[in-house]
Amino acid sequence: MQQQELQQLVQNLSIEVFRKPFTHIASFNPRLRTTGGRYKLQDGSIEINPNVLELYDRDELIGIIKHELCHYHLHQEGKGYRHGDSDFKELLKATNSPRYCKPMTTENPKPKKIHLYRCKLCGLEYRRKRRMDVRRYRCGKCKGNIINIPS
Repeated sequence: MQQQELQQLVQNLSIEVFRKPFTHIASFNPRLRTTGGRYKLQDGSIEINPNVLELYDRDELIGIIKHELCHYHLHQEGKGYRHGDSDFKELLKATNSPRYCKPMTTENPKPKKIHLYRCKLCGLEYRRKRRMDVRRYRCGKCKGNIINIPS
């Protein structure tokens, strides 16, 4: 799908679903990672994640566009356009728009590295998400020196 096709789809959905024109720019933004789309308050434009088309079908794209159009029209009218506002929730329900989009990533995030430390005297093991300076700390059980166990 090209930018012009997206622009036309957004304008058509705005007229059909909201009965109001969309007079700003709709575009694909490949820098969007975790969200399906966003409405930009500064210039009134709507940006759509192009991965929506690769990962899901056209219905998901239409749902994301309707969600962003809810933000757009409420903001243009000076009403509550944020996710927590009652105006926004009511318009979502009235237009049958989704509150959330499906996840935009297929793979699981890589697991965090665990740093392993051990007391020289008693052998108590310490698992930490962050590295620690073993010269500054002692064992909490026996006050012995702590050493780093390479993984």
